[in-house]
Amino acid sequence: MKIMLLLGSSRKEGNSEQLAKEVLKDVPHTHVFLHDKLIYPIRDKRHSMSGFTTVDDDYEELLQHFLAHDIVIFATPLYWFGMSGQMKTFFDRWSQYLRHERFDLKGKLAEKKAYVIITGNKPDPKVSALPLIMQFNAIFQYAEVTFEDYLIGTGNKPGEIFTDAEALQKARLWNSQFRSLKL
Repeated sequence: MKIMLLLGSSRKEGNSEQLAKEVLKDVPHTHVFLHDKLIYPIRDKRHSMSGFTTVDDDYEELLQHFLAHDIVIFATPLYWFGMSGQMKTFFDRWSQYLRHERFDLKGKLAEKKAYVIITGNKPDPKVSALPLIMQFNAIFQYAEVTFEDYLIGTGNKPGEIFTDAEALQKARLWNSQFRSLKL
């Protein structure tokens, strides 16, 4: 079992990353900070005769790396009540590769287990992040990814997540579960 953390924040060491680090403490994993990758927005050509055109960016290499993992933890701050732009662009580009001849993306996605970490501040993210959880759930249902669980934490300034005892308790539970896997 291989685990990947896909971090969608635009700030390093923010609350999403800090909470994810609690989840993955002493757990072998791959850490990908999407903001460090050059990923262009999609040009939707699903219905054109030529189909999607090749894009010269980091996405295809990232996708191949992503597909080599069994468990993926998607971590994002709650940005204007949705996922970060970097995370959304990562999902948008699936459209291009669902039709790509060299990829069996749909089949490979069906082999994945997904976890979601969201952190936010106001209004109460335990409620305001639920539509985003529903969006992740819909994405995973469409792609036949197994949605294992989610974790919502409260924090704005870096480090505030450590005052959310409930989120930290669940992060430690996940950590225990991940440490017990054969990695």
